[in-house]
Amino acid sequence: MQKQPELQVRKKNIIEKDGLKFKDLNNNGQLDPYEDWRLSPKERAENLVSLMNINEKIGMMLINSRRMGLSQADKSKTSHDGILDEGIMEKGENIFATSKVYGTTHTIENRHLRHFILRDNYSPAEIAEWINKLNEVAEGTRLGIPVLITSNSRNENAESVFGMNDAAGIFSTWPGTLGLAAAAKGDIKNGKDASLISEFARIARKEWDATGIRKGYMYMADIVTDPRWQRAYGTFGEDPAFVADAIGRIIDEFQGEQLGAHSIALTTKHFPGGGARENGFDPHYKEGKWNLYPTPGSLEKYHLPPFRAAVEHGTSSIMPYYSIPSIKKSVIQEFEGEEIPFEEVGYTFNHYFLHHILREKLGFKGYVNSDSGIINNMCWGMEDSSEAERFAKAINAGTDMVADTNDIENLKMAISKGWISEKRIDEANIRLLTEMFTLGLFDDRTYNSPEQAEEVVSTKEHWDAAAEAHKKSVTILKNTQSTLPLTKHKLKGKKVYVQVFHKDLQKAASYTEKANNEASKLGLFTLTDNYKEADTAILFLHPKSGSYFNATLGLLELEICENKVVSGLNGSLYNETTLTGMEKLKEIAEDIQKRGGKVVISVNIILPWILGNVEPLADALVAGYDTFFNAQFEVMTGNHQATGVLPLTLPASEEVIGVYQNGECISRNDVPGFDKDKYMPKGMSYAYKDSDGNIYKLGHGLTY
Repeated sequence: MQKQPELQVRKKNIIEKDGLKFKDLNNNGQLDPYEDWRLSPKERAENLVSLMNINEKIGMMLINSRRMGLSQADKSKTSHDGILDEGIMEKGENIFATSKVYGTTHTIENRHLRHFILRDNYSPAEIAEWINKLNEVAEGTRLGIPVLITSNSRNENAESVFGMNDAAGIFSTWPGTLGLAAAAKGDIKNGKDASLISEFARIARKEWDATGIRKGYMYMADIVTDPRWQRAYGTFGEDPAFVADAIGRIIDEFQGEQLGAHSIALTTKHFPGGGARENGFDPHYKEGKWNLYPTPGSLEKYHLPPFRAAVEHGTSSIMPYYSIPSIKKSVIQEFEGEEIPFEEVGYTFNHYFLHHILREKLGFKGYVNSDSGIINNMCWGMEDSSEAERFAKAINAGTDMVADTNDIENLKMAISKGWISEKRIDEANIRLLTEMFTLGLFDDRTYNSPEQAEEVVSTKEHWDAAAEAHKKSVTILKNTQSTLPLTKHKLKGKKVYVQVFHKDLQKAASYTEKANNEASKLGLFTLTDNYKEADTAILFLHPKSGSYFNATLGLLELEICENKVVSGLNGSLYNETTLTGMEKLKEIAEDIQKRGGKVVISVNIILPWILGNVEPLADALVAGYDTFFNAQFEVMTGNHQATGVLPLTLPASEEVIGVYQNGECISRNDVPGFDKDKYMPKGMSYAYKDSDGNIYKLGHGLTY
């Protein structure tokens, strides 16, 4: 028999039956099946759907970004002591405002939305209190249906970019996803397993659970095959077997053996894999709307295995990618012996992929959650259709929830015209509500303690584990004449110069100050701010390329360069900079080396950079992945053993990723770096080879 949950209400009453307590969420003084915590989540969901009107069902199928009141500059546009944002955002104010966004209370009470994406980055207590207030408003509505808050990853170190890295530095802060992969793959190389990934997820789950964020748009199961794809930073790399294992571990720890009252339900993305880009362009803009499969068997061999793992481990939902499978630029692909018919519409509109492959072949039981903006902005393959027709196409294809919109009008129009059956609407609602019931949101997990949220997130063991992962992620690519480790013996009587280079000069200055402060705190070096008197230089490079929501004039630049003249796709010339201060970088390196000193260069790997302009300058070359400076110093000095390895292959040159006039890439867009040589032109190798003969391929990493 189930244990009586500790029920808390703020707007409705508690009723008793059979000596037990239940929430009277519809205030009718009776115990309805959906209020009865003794019944199964599905039974409760089916009953609730039978009580909902069409407007409530429509609202349930939409999820919208929702700001906290703290982020609203005009406090007159807030409610509940400034906690809820009541401002109105007009259509088009940002890429995700695809229809008019109303105030929080109006959205819950009148538009009936119950799913929201949090992109703000406030304290755990402030997040918990905000979620409590949302649920207080929701509890006061006709049926008392609670709110479920979703977020992208919050536990990885990264520069803030809207829609990519929404939040970092508040929860225990680990290296970037590629860094987690570098650390775990290093452990595997040393005879261990990827339990570091499990520990990461186990700790993160506790922090999310304490604040009340119960749904994660994570993690990316995509395999990096085209190196110019900007989303590479958020993946676990290019090894399908490793990524499948990592995704399974992530789901097992965030969700538990089965979804329950302390689970974080996950949305695994981006089905069926976003890495097979057309020369790197991203489907957030029209130039990147195609997925290419020029290699026989690539979809099944490289891209689908992590999604099979996600389904086998019971991921709560799946997010399809925006992109379209290209017939013209692909060869026939098969799955489990059957030819896949390519319909040239985005995967969220693609019935064959969602119904036949995902549900029938892979056996997926959860719900399908579209990516943001598929009705208005990224509606690839459906551009000539109306918004209502796009809703109908997506939902009939198998999409249950449409992301980052509150466009109830066009969904209602599609239903009223008979384009979507009421049976299909009910099916989607039952799937969505079953998750909410399973998470305990209707019972004892509606409200959370802000004080406990702060306490859990500040747990020292969480941050210590994250710090250890940072150290483990550090990857030594090159170490000429045993430059590293920089032991006290080697540095005795010598001075060290530290500088950070970035595309943005202000960030470079800020990071340089931070790196020097951290080096000073560690007390490992005698520092100088004048490189001309230094014996050793440690230079951190943080290159950046392209814009997440807009195509570059030409192909995405992967060389570390400044004011490089590049030819655009239309033949025009333009300048490209991925790192500011290249001349200064060379000047420092040459000055140090001509005096017999050593140059250590660390490159932040958020993309598979081409290192030909940098590697020759370095006596030792290090890879970080949004890895803390202090962790890198610890490894550089030998205080921590170097164990990280590359989670993806770094290209040798621009030539190996060059594109012919017909748009075909010299190296296959749909094949990961470790296998590209099978398809390269004769005499050409894909991976970078340095002056010491090291090859920067998947799994490369030196030790001392």
